[in-house]
Amino acid sequence: MRINVAVIGAGSWGTTVAALASTNTPTVLWSRRPELADQINTTHVNGDYLPSFTLPDDLRATADMADAVGRADVLVMAVPSHGFRAIVAETAPFIRPWVPVVSLSKGLEQGTLKRMSEVVNDELPGHPVAVLTGPNLAKEILAGQPAASVVAIGDGVIGAELQRIFSTSKLRIYTNPDMIGCEVAGVVKNVIAIAAGIAEGMGFGDNTRATIITRGLAEMGRFGVALGGHPLTFSGLAGMGDLIATCASRQSRNNMVGYKLGMGQSIGAILAEMKMVAEGVKSCPSVQALARRHGLEMPITDQMVAVCHEGVSAGDALAALMAREGRSELEGWE
Repeated sequence: MRINVAVIGAGSWGTTVAALASTNTPTVLWSRRPELADQINTTHVNGDYLPSFTLPDDLRATADMADAVGRADVLVMAVPSHGFRAIVAETAPFIRPWVPVVSLSKGLEQGTLKRMSEVVNDELPGHPVAVLTGPNLAKEILAGQPAASVVAIGDGVIGAELQRIFSTSKLRIYTNPDMIGCEVAGVVKNVIAIAAGIAEGMGFGDNTRATIITRGLAEMGRFGVALGGHPLTFSGLAGMGDLIATCASRQSRNNMVGYKLGMGQSIGAILAEMKMVAEGVKSCPSVQALARRHGLEMPITDQMVAVCHEGVSAGDALAALMAREGRSELEGWE
């Protein structure tokens, strides 16, 4: 039986995932803008986000939500967290019962502090929900560089089918039943990546980056376990893997925001010139609020909130982190 996949959102990662799936099964990519859908169909190029890559001939695009969703056996949501609920709600009149929904978004909903899987449960009750996450920079995946990712869902049968749909000869997909941990890791790594970018922008080297990644991983793990995630998830692809890739690559929007902040640019000017969303900027206040709800210290997150939303300079944020009193490396895990 052929599985029809619909990917909602034609940004760089949504387009990449649609391209991957289209090599294994019929896939349609939904774009809000008809002109972008037409361009993909006629030239097989997404000129707005991935102009240097030719997309598979079998990938079809549309701007008609009913056309995209009505025949889907798997619905993939590839829209930013701030518009996620509204777009999921748009799919509701057209999606058939029990169709699994896969979230690609790595953010928290502002206000409710909900993960995207929880938003799907609100808007599409009764539909199984999965998360696709990992160290996956879109351009490297489309270029065919070897990589791996994780499909997180508690249902092993659905997980195995999603594993088949998204796997290619160059992308290895693992399954993980810990959806909470995988989802939380994808949110927090964006916040830590801003800090890593700041350090690089200020001229610091590998020791500083390694310190931020390591302490960021500890921060991510404590936070994720408090929310119900499994500790081992944070040493896997969704945790450490994605954190390293995002903190080390200029292809990461969050890392690039941090780099420019470290160079002395203002957050307003940086965001004004960006075409795509840096989820870490939007998510860091939500991560901070949720951590405080659980009585957790999140020092790196606190400083990223201060820099991105409270006018604190990158230098002052770094000084505040370095001035914290000494403590055990295992504090919070003992």
